[in-house]
Amino acid sequence: MARDVLLARVPIPETNIHRIRGEDPPELAAADAERAVRALFADAVVPSLDLVLLGLGDDGHTASLFPGTAAVRETSRLVVPQYVDKLRSWRVTFTAPLLNAARQVAFIVEGAGKAATLHAVTEGPFQPDVLPSQLVQPPVGVDWLVDVAAASRLAQ
Repeated sequence: MARDVLLARVPIPETNIHRIRGEDPPELAAADAERAVRALFADAVVPSLDLVLLGLGDDGHTASLFPGTAAVRETSRLVVPQYVDKLRSWRVTFTAPLLNAARQVAFIVEGAGKAATLHAVTEGPFQPDVLPSQLVQPPVGVDWLVDVAAASRLAQ
């Protein structure tokens, strides 16, 4: 989807596109993705991606950091596999340490169905095991790109 909607429309060399191979066994896909990220940023303890674009799930998840999963509490690995009971499927996700090292992070949130969650994530108490999106707190801050409907419950 990312290739069709975004990457195919901008002049990015194919060698700069690194896809997580979700069709591979999850542990292998996660290990390969982490190896690739570390190889691209060989001198960094935690690589600093230029830009991370994230969505916000109505349950407070982002990337594939879902409420109550081990991936939410991961602090040493950059990419992990995670079985998500509610979806009955495996996901491979970047972890908070990698997301928080990015030079720029933006969430794109739309629709009235996300208004309560956006309010809870941005203005509610810090509960990252319940609202994993709250883990995304890079030193540079987060840009929130939201429509009027999604912002309808925000105080500011």
